[in-house]
Amino acid sequence: MALLEVDNLSIAFGGVKAVQNVSFSVDRGLVYSVIGPNGAGKTTLFNLITGVYTPSEGDIRLDGKSIAGTAPHRLALKGMARTFQNLQICMNMTALENVMVGAHLQLDRNMVKAMLRFPGIARRDRELKDEARELMRFVGLESYWNLGANSMPYGALKRLEIARALAAKPQILFLDEPAAGLNTHETAEIDELVRKVADSGVTVVLVEHDMKMVMNISDRILVLDYGKKLTEGTAREVRENPDVIAAYLGSNA
Repeated sequence: MALLEVDNLSIAFGGVKAVQNVSFSVDRGLVYSVIGPNGAGKTTLFNLITGVYTPSEGDIRLDGKSIAGTAPHRLALKGMARTFQNLQICMNMTALENVMVGAHLQLDRNMVKAMLRFPGIARRDRELKDEARELMRFVGLESYWNLGANSMPYGALKRLEIARALAAKPQILFLDEPAAGLNTHETAEIDELVRKVADSGVTVVLVEHDMKMVMNISDRILVLDYGKKLTEGTAREVRENPDVIAAYLGSNA
């Protein structure tokens, strides 16, 4: 059974269908990319799957159970994490503190125990800090542990956001344009990191405009156009599909 199943998903805004009857599935451990021209419905699809929007039609299943319309914080408890196009970093915190914020689902929520600093709470806090440091090593940011996020370069902040998402221990990670705004070197670092995340056992679904990166790291690719599924396949199948070429370059290209 696939980890994620999307079945005839649709949503309309003011009578305009932004996503129309889209279906696909994602197996565990894959890098699955969603591409398409501007306005194709890629981010809207992400918002539907991750609980930001509720679909008007269709279903979404995670581990075989329907999650359509489930709130984002409840999806996080089910093992779903996400980054956004615009950085969601706490700039007044250190890099390490930002990663630790991502592990809040694992913290003991008993406020009285926390206020009294019971030994178990303090021990778990130390463990979370160690886990956060390990995640920063994993994404190549160990030299930034105690640096304020507002002093970090943009490319490092992109990787920091991925580390924070991983701190929630997700089984599936959604990345919305992780290479946006990055130079060639920084994009190569994200490229390597995405594959590393998938190899660690976390399924990755991403929206990305950098076609070189998409073709390099994707196991499967879904192509959207005007909110509809245009095609799906391997990088080679998508690259050679005449409908994809027409959608990106125009029918007269």
